[in-house]
Amino acid sequence: MYWNDYMWFLAAMLLCMVFSGIASSKVKSSFEKYNKSSCRSGMTGYDTVYRLMKSQGIYDISIGSVSGFLTDHYHPNKRVVNLSQSTYSNSSVAAVAVAAHEVGHVMQRRDGYFMYRVRTALVPIVNFSSRLAMPLVLLGLLLNFFVELADPNTGFYIAMVGVVLYGGSLLFALVTLPVELNASKRAREMLLSQGILSEDEIPGAREVLSAAALTYLASLLASLVSFLRFLVYVLSIFGRRNNNR
Repeated sequence: MYWNDYMWFLAAMLLCMVFSGIASSKVKSSFEKYNKSSCRSGMTGYDTVYRLMKSQGIYDISIGSVSGFLTDHYHPNKRVVNLSQSTYSNSSVAAVAVAAHEVGHVMQRRDGYFMYRVRTALVPIVNFSSRLAMPLVLLGLLLNFFVELADPNTGFYIAMVGVVLYGGSLLFALVTLPVELNASKRAREMLLSQGILSEDEIPGAREVLSAAALTYLASLLASLVSFLRFLVYVLSIFGRRNNNR
């Protein structure tokens, strides 16, 4: 990679790091702000998940507790919604918003929400492709440098397959963003319809969930910059190699 390219990507990565730090700080500050506001219904994170799933006729998913701060997640294979210590027994506006967000994922799976199905299908593919990407790029470089083939571009083609596989993480991040936004939208609607939050409490829940969405946007931007850096790096290596022939 040429020096100017390297400096551009270094600057882009630094900007992504700054944005990621801002997003993380926003999540923490928003949660702390609305964690001080107890919801009028008195529902905890656990109560919220239980009521929302019951209202949707879902009885075969358990509710668990995990350690950590905002480590809440839905595990579809184990059929469990895990709530963090900051959410499980907390009756704040922030806690019930986060809990409802995880139920939003449950609803996505039940309803067959398209983007959720795409993300689920991508998980094993991305795990496999991320392990195969770098070996293919290295194989392409070795063929290009040391092996005489009928088609001199064979090494380049193999390396580009590796680059495409490397881009799997970018595709996953791209699909994840609308999935998370949709889960938050479902959460707000369910919280209001079930009377867990009132109309004037919903803006607080929206602020907490919107802040969380920023972290997924930051992840998407970082994945994009990383992919472009890798692509340009591989192209520059093959370009310099071809120029030297």
